[in-house]
Amino acid sequence: MLHALLSDVHGNLEALDAVLADLATREVADVACLGDFVGYGASPNECVERLRGRVAVALLGNHDAAACDPAEADSFTPAAATAAHWTAGVLAPDHREWLRGLSRRAHWHGALLVHASPADTGSWPYVVDAFDAQNAFDACDDALVFAGHSHLPVVFERAGTAPPTATHDAVVRLRPDRRHLVVVPSVGQPRDHDPRAGYVLWDDAARTVESVRVAYDVDAAQARIRSAGLPPRLADRLSHGV
Repeated sequence: MLHALLSDVHGNLEALDAVLADLATREVADVACLGDFVGYGASPNECVERLRGRVAVALLGNHDAAACDPAEADSFTPAAATAAHWTAGVLAPDHREWLRGLSRRAHWHGALLVHASPADTGSWPYVVDAFDAQNAFDACDDALVFAGHSHLPVVFERAGTAPPTATHDAVVRLRPDRRHLVVVPSVGQPRDHDPRAGYVLWDDAARTVESVRVAYDVDAAQARIRSAGLPPRLADRLSHGV
């Protein structure tokens, strides 16, 4: 059965619509979103509206939390904090309450889903290297974990207590004698120098995960950000995937 995992939409409607259009061409059984529906981008209400009735599982991201409680943005960069406060001001009350009710982790089809890391104790840690991955593996017993938050797609594999190894291959076969942690690419703000929107397809029968990239109308997304008066850097970075 084929499952789709989205993460870090960040209020980018153009990117989200491109991903949803791509999903419509595939035989996907269901969809999960690992959080950060909002933040950075200029279409928070539209993105939440698109996904609320579409996803089987939804998690709370740190930017979602900041849209519900501005104090959560205290540790953000200035541009991110500006976007968080703007998002909090424009977000529809029912969307805010929906986000507020989301969990930071869930189990889905035998896999653990988290926004940041299984090692998250409230600080939203990133998983970007083998050290982070080892902390994540040590914090749970699950054989398969999906995470978002870093916007840097990678699959970590671990045999027993050995140090994790990483692969950036587009398609990875999940070995039954290994544990795996899959970091899902960002839909709305890629940071791996590939500006295309990203998501993951997980085939639980074939035991594969595929990192899918989809081109979208970056110019239109940038125009929305600039028109909203958000920091120009949030628009500029979309061209370069940084």
